[in-house]
Amino acid sequence: MIKIEELKFDEKGLIPAIVVDAVTKRVLTLAYMNEESLRISMEKGLTCFWSRSRQELWLKGETSGNYQHIVSITADCDRDALVVVVEPDGPACHLGTTSCFEYPVWESDELHEFSYEGLMELIKGRKTDPKEGSYTTYLFKKGLDKILKKVGEESTEVIIAAKSEADADDKAETVYEIADLAYHVMVLMTEAGISLEDIHRELAKRHVIDKKVKQEKMV
Repeated sequence: MIKIEELKFDEKGLIPAIVVDAVTKRVLTLAYMNEESLRISMEKGLTCFWSRSRQELWLKGETSGNYQHIVSITADCDRDALVVVVEPDGPACHLGTTSCFEYPVWESDELHEFSYEGLMELIKGRKTDPKEGSYTTYLFKKGLDKILKKVGEESTEVIIAAKSEADADDKAETVYEIADLAYHVMVLMTEAGISLEDIHRELAKRHVIDKKVKQEKMV
């Protein structure tokens, strides 16, 4: 851990802070901290910035209720910028959007960004706004029993592929089947009203709590 005194604040006593969602990894906003706001952030576990327009300290969420609970704060190699990972209570932007970065400037025609969050939104869209010919829409129309059947089938396919490729260098078939299973599980999650955040929180609890397996003594 480095000390606050080791950070390089600019001539105005500020350091840029890039705020990132702990679950989605999405950049939420770019704000600025001075030494006092950084100390407050660390003491409270909530983001506190320096408002350049109002020239005052600004505890995010104090008026809106959209607090940002800090998971970690990391400095860059030059120690003149920060990445603040948070679990937000609500939108980061004053316009009410999840992120301040909502306005595309340019996108590659060849490279495409993938995220589980993006796939989940696509799946949800096939449920709320059915599309003719869509396999996902077909699953939702068939209902829970069909979705559960597919999850079971894909689980079996994963087991078969993993077993057959156990000693192989190429795990392509196993990867393919795991991807199929992951997709169908996400369809099930949507049908059941379970979010990626729900799963993240559950896994996070298991990661923090180190449960030791008790070995029974053989008599």
